[in-house]
Amino acid sequence: MTDLDVVHVFVRQDGTGGSPLGVVCDGAAVPGTEERQQVARQLGFSETVFVDDTARGQVDIYTPSVRLPFAGYPLIGTAWLLGAHGSPVEVLRTVAGDVVTWAEGEFTWIRGRAEWVSGKRTQRFPSVAAVDALPTPPAGDGWLYAWAWADEAAGTIRARGFPRRGDAIAEDEATGAAAMLLAGELGRDVRIRQGRGSEILARVSDGGWIEIGGRVTAADVRPLHRRTGTEG
Repeated sequence: MTDLDVVHVFVRQDGTGGSPLGVVCDGAAVPGTEERQQVARQLGFSETVFVDDTARGQVDIYTPSVRLPFAGYPLIGTAWLLGAHGSPVEVLRTVAGDVVTWAEGEFTWIRGRAEWVSGKRTQRFPSVAAVDALPTPPAGDGWLYAWAWADEAAGTIRARGFPRRGDAIAEDEATGAAAMLLAGELGRDVRIRQGRGSEILARVSDGGWIEIGGRVTAADVRPLHRRTGTEG
């Protein structure tokens, strides 16, 4: 029986908040994109990661409805988990490109590029209250990252993420890729409070690289039960 690790990514300092992530460390046990997509849909997390080669850091990322070439919070969660399992990596290899990862104190970091973030759009709102008042999800199509300055001078932001892709995820609790896109557009370091209580750090680096950092905590380990293709 293959195990599924569940971690929470972008938690606050007290360990609360964060977005749940499913990680199948034995990716070979779930071969093929169709079967992996079915598992991700069955689990219902915003994203699920399959680790295909621990030594090389080869990973494959899925939402309940699509495969992703790159995503932020799944890579941070997977990097932290592999380290916790005694198999730390310095690079995670995705379809979009190689993603350097490292730890700084209680934060796990990744480095990527805003152009790797596909299909997401940011929209500034006039106030934190306006972001908080948005329905879940707002009307319209396409992945929306709604944000407002909480304190522009300090670089703090309130944000919410709405996939609006027709699957079971109406709102993402925390989204590293969208934070990467926003930091790239703003051209500055920011600290983001997203969802009900998640915290994301973003730093703009040289050469168009952007660093995303967050805390991760372990939730549980459970057997991965899979339905066959004929089951609902």
